[in-house]
Amino acid sequence: MSGEHLEKRGLHATLDDAQVAGKRVLLRADLNVPVHEGKVSDLTRLERLAPGIRELSDKGAKVIVLSHFDRPKGKRVEALSLRPIARALSAVLGREVAFAEDCIGPVAEAAVAKLHDGDVLVLENTRFHAGEEENNPDFSAALAKLGDIYVNDAFSAAHRAHASTEGVARHLPSFAGRLMQAELHALEQALGNPVRPVCAIVAGSKVSTKLDLLNNLVTKVDILVIGGAMANTFLAAQGYDVGISLQEPNLHETARTILKAAAAKGCEILLPLDVVVAETFAPDTPSKVVKITEIPHNAMALDVGPETVAAFIRRLPEIRTIIWNGPLGAFETKPFDTATNMLAEAIAQATKEGKIISVGGGGDTVSALKLSGAHDHLTYLSSAGGAFLEWMEGKILPGVEALSKGFSNMG
Repeated sequence: MSGEHLEKRGLHATLDDAQVAGKRVLLRADLNVPVHEGKVSDLTRLERLAPGIRELSDKGAKVIVLSHFDRPKGKRVEALSLRPIARALSAVLGREVAFAEDCIGPVAEAAVAKLHDGDVLVLENTRFHAGEEENNPDFSAALAKLGDIYVNDAFSAAHRAHASTEGVARHLPSFAGRLMQAELHALEQALGNPVRPVCAIVAGSKVSTKLDLLNNLVTKVDILVIGGAMANTFLAAQGYDVGISLQEPNLHETARTILKAAAAKGCEILLPLDVVVAETFAPDTPSKVVKITEIPHNAMALDVGPETVAAFIRRLPEIRTIIWNGPLGAFETKPFDTATNMLAEAIAQATKEGKIISVGGGGDTVSALKLSGAHDHLTYLSSAGGAFLEWMEGKILPGVEALSKGFSNMG
């Protein structure tokens, strides 16, 4: 997507454009964090959110945090309350965070009315109301009634047209929060208006889940690296015997079509030259490296091989931008994390040296890069999951699109 397209979306409307002092700011955050036995077990998402909340608070805003948590399906489920997450957020912020037992109506309104400039309040799980996921206009209006300004800092939920991500923006002046701003800037660097040549690394278990992604990327990037079990489908489609490897026979023709489309667009596709195979998928199972022409009939490819990784690393000096979605192998099980770790280390080093811009995203990608130790060294690592993938697919995200519409409400 072009920079012009981003301007049309109104993404210049950030906190730099907002006058928040003394205002009630409805901040849509993503507090959907792991909770075990009433305690947050991973504070990463809250730690990333905290600077934006502090900024609003320090500027004298009354910060009112909206979020969903899990899937209560429109009913109050006490085990899915945001109360313990509000406590964890308070600890991360180092300041008091109030909590309201509801997100609309008299209880929420009373809690908001008590706020002083700089105070922070977390409202109860928006999904306790069916109107949230239905994007019900009355529910959206009830949320909007609590604020003067709407700030969306939850890119990870922006692919959903829900009341708290899209509906509220129809009622209030709306702005991108700092996390949203950073995410969109990183994606613009990676795909919108990137420094070329651009390389995308796409891997995962199934081609079927990433068809839209692949079809979009072959029109956007100069080099497309395909790994993971997805590569098995492409290899089989070209006539290679992939043994008992996970692959999708019904998508062989689709794979060939993608290869033709890439050639027509001048996008070079890189597939494995060698793979790591084993007869069973288990930790520390006997494995060996073979060329793609020599995969045994009774074995499965579980990682790309060292020759493949080395060949790509040799290409790094000619690449200026990398976007990565999906580990190259079955990284959760050793030794099938080797290729991902080797490539992550090389990309991290090139990033640290200022030679490339590197953006990674998607749940498994984040997990794999954290395990590799390279996650802190990429230019940007998105934990947005579905929203990150849909943006890469070229889709319009309702929560992002709504910001430009909400910005126009300023009059």
